[in-house]
Amino acid sequence: MANKPKLCSTEIGALWMTYQKKTVILRMLEYFIAKSDDKKAKSLMEGLWKKLKPKVKKIEDLFREEGAAIPIGFSSDDVFTEAAKLYDHGFDIMFMRVLKQISMGMYTLHLSMAYREDIVTLYSELTALTQTYYNEFTQYLLTSGILPRPSYISVPESVEFITDKNYMKSSSLFGTKRTLSTIEFAYLYHSIETNITGMQMITGFAQTAHDEKVRKYFQKGKELSKEIIIETSKLLQKDDIQVPATPGGTITNSQEAPFSDKLMLYCTYLLSNFGLGGQGFGAAFSMRQDLNLKSGVFAKDVYGYAREGVDLMIANNWMEEPPHMDQHDDLLK
Repeated sequence: MANKPKLCSTEIGALWMTYQKKTVILRMLEYFIAKSDDKKAKSLMEGLWKKLKPKVKKIEDLFREEGAAIPIGFSSDDVFTEAAKLYDHGFDIMFMRVLKQISMGMYTLHLSMAYREDIVTLYSELTALTQTYYNEFTQYLLTSGILPRPSYISVPESVEFITDKNYMKSSSLFGTKRTLSTIEFAYLYHSIETNITGMQMITGFAQTAHDEKVRKYFQKGKELSKEIIIETSKLLQKDDIQVPATPGGTITNSQEAPFSDKLMLYCTYLLSNFGLGGQGFGAAFSMRQDLNLKSGVFAKDVYGYAREGVDLMIANNWMEEPPHMDQHDDLLK
């Protein structure tokens, strides 16, 4: 690119965040590949690893060209492929599918922060790669009988408009209950599905973490995920909707840590923020006040939990500081 401009502040921030997340995914893939006994699942994960590795190298090159420090991220010191299998029965692909959901959202945001043509191209390529593997993982789980489909409904035969002023309430003054819309159900279903996988993940982390404070933090996260699943399921049951039975994989009895406490904490931080975003979207597009109130409670709890994780990472010197904007005040003194 002739006369290529320097990376701007938003591009540096986006690339820094992408590097952290991509190095986490590479390390987790390395462990899951080493422990996979399913030929198809292993092939899918190996394919993703081979395509992501050059993207991480590209980000390193971009920082190097700018004369900027390359982030530490997560290295071979953060994964122990010799450790015994901790997760089984499709958890690896279930979890990678959730990570691809996070990636799709982040790339859309980061693409909107990019101005230089090569950075726009990089995020376009990452988006296409993520969408491809999200579909591959989903189809694998469906054909393997691991991932159930959401409920089917009778299709609408006409277009209706909202006329009841009490539509945003769960019931009218006369006690007539409005059933969930398909949009509201979709967000509740997604919350249950992702929290089940997240609960399995963090239970394994609690079982293998070295630091006592970190272990207790993971145990607290397990209980929080369980509470969200239970309370969300109650909302469905009130509307006589069958609660989805998403398995989320299983955990073995191994107490050998497959990852460093640092990586497991960051991964939990990543999923907590994803859950926070999900609660926000659910509240934004729901038109029932009881659902909005419940989402607000969940969001508050998840936010508080994520902040506790940040405190733990800082206390252990595991939280890399993002690049910051220039500060001129000191120069004016």
